[in-house]
Amino acid sequence: MMKTLRVGIIGQGRSGRDIHAEYLKTCPEQYKIVAVCDLLQDRCERAEKEYGCATYQDYREMINDKSLQLDFVVNSSFSHLHAPISKEIMLAGHNVLSEKPFAKTADEVRELIGVAKRTGRMLAVYQQSRFAPYYRKVNDVLLSGVLGPIRMVKIAFNGFARRYDWQTLQSYNAGNLYNTGPHPLDQALGFIGRDVMPDVWCRMDLVNAQGDAEDFCKVLLSYPGRPVIDLEICSNNHFNPFTYQVYGTYGSLAGTQTQLDWKYYLPEEAPPIRLIKEPLPGPSYCSEKLVFHEEKWTVPEEDKNLFNSMARRFYNNFYDALTAGTALAIPPEQVLQQIAVIEECHRQNPMPRKF
Repeated sequence: MMKTLRVGIIGQGRSGRDIHAEYLKTCPEQYKIVAVCDLLQDRCERAEKEYGCATYQDYREMINDKSLQLDFVVNSSFSHLHAPISKEIMLAGHNVLSEKPFAKTADEVRELIGVAKRTGRMLAVYQQSRFAPYYRKVNDVLLSGVLGPIRMVKIAFNGFARRYDWQTLQSYNAGNLYNTGPHPLDQALGFIGRDVMPDVWCRMDLVNAQGDAEDFCKVLLSYPGRPVIDLEICSNNHFNPFTYQVYGTYGSLAGTQTQLDWKYYLPEEAPPIRLIKEPLPGPSYCSEKLVFHEEKWTVPEEDKNLFNSMARRFYNNFYDALTAGTALAIPPEQVLQQIAVIEECHRQNPMPRKF
């Protein structure tokens, strides 16, 4: 018989409710929401009706209420509170699943990892985009070798928006890179390697947002012998034909979160060529007839609800980690690399604080 894990959730905004609670309620054999905390009374009342759980407006009361017998706490607080509240949760004796961004600095991440080791608590970060079906398929294609050695990967998480909430404030660890960035950046670091700190070039700007944090972000990552990563997270681009573009030696790939196309030649089928230094005869130009193979992927029916698809795979791994000792697919040490990159991007782009 499966053990049902007892869950407490801090925050009932978009992440705490729409992403976590609404998914967890669909898995009653694995998870039971027994407590929710939110600063707003109406959100607490809504949670009581929707989940039949205890509610609190002070998270400290919730994490210190022994009668709840919490197996873990989802930390969906404000972004600038993720690190300190995650620390409090572990010190109170609970496992913690933190929303992104994990922390503001790499040193904060190291401290949290240290607290987890000292307390024996599990520390996890909700980087569910690692399980995105399109990302997994891109990895499959690259690992197959049909595109040859990979030279560059372009990733664009762009749109057009004039945002005006707390996610536009530097004081809240907000802006495009801390808010949206952890998803594509986590994917990007898988291509350059999670074992190195890449060279970072970044440009940020404030275009349309009402706060003082960036809503335009361009990042280039490089490391000797590894693919170049070109990442955009911009809120001033209506036209986004591709989420992914991959430049290989034998071919290339491009696509969105629902469809990918790739085209390549097989070296063993290619005609031999040799360098010619002399002028080519006649009005000619370099040309050859390569046979290109074309393949296509469309998102499977069971993965068309992207959020549920990613949540299902993440929470299944998290459940196994808590109940059977399975390794976390996304350990906090890997997220440390991501936060170090974000920290360097902000170091290169100091922006004036207005609020």
